[in-house]
Amino acid sequence: MKVVPVVAAILFASISTLCAAADGLIQIKSPYSVKATADKFEALAKQRGLSVFARIDHAAGAVKVGQSLRPTELLIFGSPQAGTPFIECAQTVAIDLPLKALFWEDANAQVWLGYNDPAYLGQRHATVQCPVIENMGKALSDLAEAATAQ
Repeated sequence: MKVVPVVAAILFASISTLCAAADGLIQIKSPYSVKATADKFEALAKQRGLSVFARIDHAAGAVKVGQSLRPTELLIFGSPQAGTPFIECAQTVAIDLPLKALFWEDANAQVWLGYNDPAYLGQRHATVQCPVIENMGKALSDLAEAATAQ
């Protein structure tokens, strides 16, 4: 029966996705370059009232020590309005805040945007019931989708 292989393939793909996401990193493909994706994300974050604390170009850092690295940038951003209540739920969450977005090009020249899932952070810090997690997750998802939309 042809249904069984199709169901098995769907199940395997679902399990593979869950395993890949088990570390809490949400990854979204971008049709843009690393720089363009990071620029767009940064501009959108600022438009939405988020503070951008730093932008780190890891590839440029590698060049400074005579090494090479595919394009890789990290943006550190956040909002005390969302971060403070999260820290109040579990003070150890502060090690993972401010939030970070990673932009990188893989070996196949595919650009990705990744960020830590707030639900994962809640689990990591034993505060899964923290009321800000859901809204923070939605805001990050919306921001990431807008930054990677064509």
